[in-house]
Amino acid sequence: MQAVQRRVLWVAILASFVAFLDGAIVNVALPAMTRELGGGITTQQWVVDAYLLALGSLILIAGSLSDTFGRLRILRAGLFIFGAASLACALAPTALLLIVSRGVQGAGAALLVPSSLALITSTFNGAAQGKAIGSWTAWTGTAFLAGPLVGGLLVDLATWRWIFAINVLPIAATLFFLKGLTLPASVSAPPVPALTHDGGTPSAAPPPSVTAARRTQRIDMIGAVLAAVGLAGTVFALIEQERLGWGSVAVWLPFAAGVAALGTFLWWERRTPAPMMPLGLFRIRNFGMGNVATTFIYAALSLGQLMVVLFLQEIAGFTAAQAGLASLPVAVISLVLAGPFGTLAGKHGPRLFMAAGPVVAAGGYALMATAAEPFNFWLQILPGQLVFAVGLSITVAPLTAAILGAVPKEQSGIGSAINNAVARVAGLIAVALAGVMLGGVLDHESFRRIMVITAVLFLAGGLASALGISNADARRVRDAAS
Repeated sequence: MQAVQRRVLWVAILASFVAFLDGAIVNVALPAMTRELGGGITTQQWVVDAYLLALGSLILIAGSLSDTFGRLRILRAGLFIFGAASLACALAPTALLLIVSRGVQGAGAALLVPSSLALITSTFNGAAQGKAIGSWTAWTGTAFLAGPLVGGLLVDLATWRWIFAINVLPIAATLFFLKGLTLPASVSAPPVPALTHDGGTPSAAPPPSVTAARRTQRIDMIGAVLAAVGLAGTVFALIEQERLGWGSVAVWLPFAAGVAALGTFLWWERRTPAPMMPLGLFRIRNFGMGNVATTFIYAALSLGQLMVVLFLQEIAGFTAAQAGLASLPVAVISLVLAGPFGTLAGKHGPRLFMAAGPVVAAGGYALMATAAEPFNFWLQILPGQLVFAVGLSITVAPLTAAILGAVPKEQSGIGSAINNAVARVAGLIAVALAGVMLGGVLDHESFRRIMVITAVLFLAGGLASALGISNADARRVRDAAS
């Protein structure tokens, strides 16, 4: 069993690594993309948000697919889709085709992330689960934060197109570890039906013939369409309003349609017997409040790191490689500390770590809010990045463990999907609002404003954790699993 667990852990790490690496590596290449393809800040926002939009819209339905058809099958499908879309991005001749290909990439990533993390929560128990999630967090967090370094080197030494072509390497490694991997039936293909509208589970699985006949009924396509339309409409309006203005019918109409679709989505998820987002899960204290904390923390993470990378290149005059190199200390700290903090949270409970970590991260961004002319990276940016890295390392593994440990194993796929959807949608909205927060121009003053906003978001995440997370609930779940 330990050999299987090791392979599962590596599959989960590599599958998520490729999705998170691509989500981060693109940031440092945005100036080079717009120099070649045009479009300025609007193209930059869309290149980031097309990926996050597809990921956030589809990750919930992907969680249901994972729980229905099996983690490994959905994982393989995600790898192939992601790989094909990466090659399309690398060859894109126009900004529009690049943005469309990024959307397809996001769809592939939506299949990867919940399936990979659900493999861990279904295979490991108790303190071992906390340690495994800590390892997963350390490596995938390193991908998220070291991506700018890899991307910067590729941009400066070759071309921005290689940041997409390089994805074939981790995809090939993941497929290698997947070869011949077999899992117990309870992990690879959970019983059907695994979800009910109130978040409960059935007392027994139906016969195989019934399972096969009802699989298609379990896929909430109406919910998926409503979520996609709702997010697409609102995000389109938030990005394009900077260029067209709120008075334009091309802005307010998509926004109104998006808000209406999101409201209808919530109504539908309460009504349908097989929702892709069982709202009853949010009545579980650690799951519900953990996702509130996730909203603030990942909005801050996506906004803050994107702005740091763009500021270093477009204002401070760094090359892409230099801007990427600036993130290396953060990646190293995350790699070293995330695993131990995940283990500590598994033993002592997540509340203290989830409350203190965001406060430390906020302190890092408060330090970066001192950036001014004459600019000095070593005094104005690096100390804040180091403090932020420590805070993030304290936070992420306990946050993930608390949320996913709160849901039944049969729903680990959809639980992972919901949490990832919350994180990606939070980042999606934060990036979409970046133009508004910048006032249309990135300079020292607007950068300081963004750093303060990011710090406030982290503080809000820490406060939500301190008030809402229960160590007693986490201990009950851990004891029941062991």
